[in-house]
Amino acid sequence: MASSPDIHSSGKNSVKNLVSNYARSAVARIYGFLPSSDSRLFAVIQQLHGLRRSRRTKKPGLPLPLPSRSLETLTIFAQTSKALELLEEIQEHILSYLHCIQKSLCFWQSFAERTDARKAYFMVFERGPWAFAEETIHLIRGFLTEGSTIKRLSLSASASFCERISVLTHLQHCLAGFLAQFYMEIDLLGEAMTKDLERSLPLLLVSINNLFADLQQFIVSLPGDEKVLTYSLTNTERVDGSALALKFIRLPDVLQEKSQWTDIELQVATNMTRLNLQRLVAYLSQFISRQQKPSKMTLYWFRYTCGAVGLSLCSAWLLRHSSLTGSSDIDNWIREAKESTLAFWKDHVEMPLLSIRDELFETFRRRHKGVMELEEVQLTANSLHRMLLAFSEQTKGQIFPPDASDQELLEIVMSRYEKELTHPIQNLLGGELARAMLIQIQKLKLDIETAMLELNQILRANEINFAILAALPAFFLVLILVMLVRPWFTQGKGAEGRGRVARIQRRLLLVNVERQIMQYHICLEQGMDKDSQWMYGLVIYTLDRLYRAVERHARATGEWTSLRQDILDLGKPGLQKVDKLTITSHMVQVYDCLLPSPKRLL
Repeated sequence: MASSPDIHSSGKNSVKNLVSNYARSAVARIYGFLPSSDSRLFAVIQQLHGLRRSRRTKKPGLPLPLPSRSLETLTIFAQTSKALELLEEIQEHILSYLHCIQKSLCFWQSFAERTDARKAYFMVFERGPWAFAEETIHLIRGFLTEGSTIKRLSLSASASFCERISVLTHLQHCLAGFLAQFYMEIDLLGEAMTKDLERSLPLLLVSINNLFADLQQFIVSLPGDEKVLTYSLTNTERVDGSALALKFIRLPDVLQEKSQWTDIELQVATNMTRLNLQRLVAYLSQFISRQQKPSKMTLYWFRYTCGAVGLSLCSAWLLRHSSLTGSSDIDNWIREAKESTLAFWKDHVEMPLLSIRDELFETFRRRHKGVMELEEVQLTANSLHRMLLAFSEQTKGQIFPPDASDQELLEIVMSRYEKELTHPIQNLLGGELARAMLIQIQKLKLDIETAMLELNQILRANEINFAILAALPAFFLVLILVMLVRPWFTQGKGAEGRGRVARIQRRLLLVNVERQIMQYHICLEQGMDKDSQWMYGLVIYTLDRLYRAVERHARATGEWTSLRQDILDLGKPGLQKVDKLTITSHMVQVYDCLLPSPKRLL
């Protein structure tokens, strides 16, 4: 009897093992139907996706500092053309990763300036669902034991932000220094390549190979213990998970000592340099992915989850009131909404527009009607004038001229009317009292018709205003819809977009170029070579962003040729500081795409 629990437990373990083995085999079968990462189908799909993405996002940036006439002569040779394409790829990749680093730095620096509550909110709600679950458990434990953990979360977030900022800044300095030396080497040997290609191109490739070796030493000293993938010397397969090693291939000493290369040797050097570039890209992709800013899905996952839950509840509520469950509520609501929309359209859109159309295109008909009303008033006025003239001539016993004023004749009638009122009954039967009263009635009729004519003219003159007032609700509704939809079409363009904000960002890019140029020359004057190199690399990076931002706008205004040359002049390392600052002040005052918004000039 004592051994029964052991038998029972062994039976449970055997059942668990059986279930786990069955689940493992089922998962293996499912994965068996899927293409592996090294399969041909997977490679083709990945290549097509990368090609489509590169076609969609690739945009020409700052060109190499080569003379324009040299490009036409150098591209005649096949190997030389491949070498130039490789140089363009190196510059494009370095500038792309510098841009990614800059965006991540701005993101983490802005988060580092947040309050403690906002930092704690980031640690809990903006790092994904797993971090939310872990931090929620830690918060509950902290409240039960310590009482409050907001300060702990804030300190943890600050330490994480500072570490990421330090690592990204160091990596930015490394890549910016590499870009500066790369740019200077091409600028130095650019003219020589047009004169002696067979000697200058090998020197350039040897210099670039040495730059890769120097970059390896700088990147090795990155702060922080990054536990990511390690790459071997010959491929980019995973070796272990302890660290990410970066090792470049050095050119053989035989090639470095030779002054002239054959086509085969040039091809070998080009392929080795391309392989070094691939290793650098693989390293930076893995390294920056752990330090870059989170994606929008990670940042706003909690809002998206709440929105999905709300949408699900709304869908369930709509399903409950739909015809699928035998309810006619949704049909009734749709019918009422349709009737309300039609009524709104008729009252605030159709009728006001028709009224404005009638007012604009039926002017002659209304003018004829107004002339007829004016003639009726004139007839009443003429009749009153004749009555006043006949009464005054009979009362005074003298003949008045036909053009006598109505006011003068009316004074005679009123004086006679006042005299007749002394004996109203007698004068009503045998005097002039009744005739004077009829004249006053005629005068009252004339005044009423004149007032009605003026009022009618006022109303006709304001019919367009009334129609516009009736259309105001529809106008405001359209305006609100445009304001809501406009950010969807304008977001993400940044300095390359249109409008006042894009102009401000382009001007800020030029301001950054001017500041970095001053810092670069200050470092040169103080003998800080390393700092001057990475500062010059940042100048090239900012010029590339400015080049991409202003190209489309400058081509539209016809000032691209001049502006492009000014940007290239700012990137020349041999140009003096005074000349560069003169160019920046000239650019910000002359070119339309860099001018302030027209609203600010008024």
